[in-house]
Amino acid sequence: MTQPEEQCVLAVDVGGTTIKGAVVGDDGRLRHSLVVPSQADDDPVKAVRSLCRRLRDDALALGVAPAAIGVVTPGLVDEVEGVVRYAANLRFRNVPLRALIGDDLELPVAVGHDARAAGVAEAVGGAARGLDNFLLLPLGTGIAAAVVVHGVPVSGATASAGEVGHIPVYPGGEPCTCGQRGCLEVYASAGGLARRYNRAGGTSGLDSRAIADAVATDPVARTVWDDATRALGTALATLTLTIDPARIVLGGGLADAGALFFDPVRDALRAALAWRTPPPVLRSAFGAQAAQVGAAVLARREAGLPVPDGWGAPEQVPSAD
Repeated sequence: MTQPEEQCVLAVDVGGTTIKGAVVGDDGRLRHSLVVPSQADDDPVKAVRSLCRRLRDDALALGVAPAAIGVVTPGLVDEVEGVVRYAANLRFRNVPLRALIGDDLELPVAVGHDARAAGVAEAVGGAARGLDNFLLLPLGTGIAAAVVVHGVPVSGATASAGEVGHIPVYPGGEPCTCGQRGCLEVYASAGGLARRYNRAGGTSGLDSRAIADAVATDPVARTVWDDATRALGTALATLTLTIDPARIVLGGGLADAGALFFDPVRDALRAALAWRTPPPVLRSAFGAQAAQVGAAVLARREAGLPVPDGWGAPEQVPSAD
């Protein structure tokens, strides 16, 4: 059998709801993608391994040779050892992903944290391109942050840097699954917003996108939306005073609401920073694909392939205006 001449990398983003996989060409463009539920099987690790094998086979069927694979997950990720120490939504505890997937695919494997990988993508070709100090917060099922300082995503002493979803923004507030009360994630994550709306008597079954659409006419939607944007602005003020980022980048489903979301978040941030100018707050250039693009960058680096400035950049990159 003739070996394919063109190379690619495989990129996998493991989320609490879905696992997204992609075949990414040398030019940074997606050649093929797969999405499967992450909770459809009693063993989420098995689901990840199965998708990785399918992705490898699909790449070969397309006539491109995988040089490496990047897999990113939420939780506490030991990127050096390639082990997911703990990811509550995935029921992962001390899962040696690098070893397992490496054995399955016989390819170099990069394992990373999803938010930090998204930050890598935004730094290479997105809304933080050219910046050495910035924050990225993808607002999904949970909330974590990529904290980039002097061009390096910070992982921290225990690989748990950036778990900002558990900043207590409303002390004594509503309970969080982590055991604390008043966490940012309870109020400003997509999942938290939907749960609060339903508990407050809102229309059954609405997700964060539908709640955003209802803000103008639904008082319950307006209340939970205001709580979310105020909580996020307050948390961003704390992070700004701690990290002093040049820019804050927000992604995930809530960011898709545009000005309805960004205007009150910026107002809350400005109000909490009485003595200094807040950093610009921009929408992620890659949106829901940021972690997957970051996984592709990690895979290319693992394979020793170049990652030029702007690699994988979307056609439209948000400006700082």
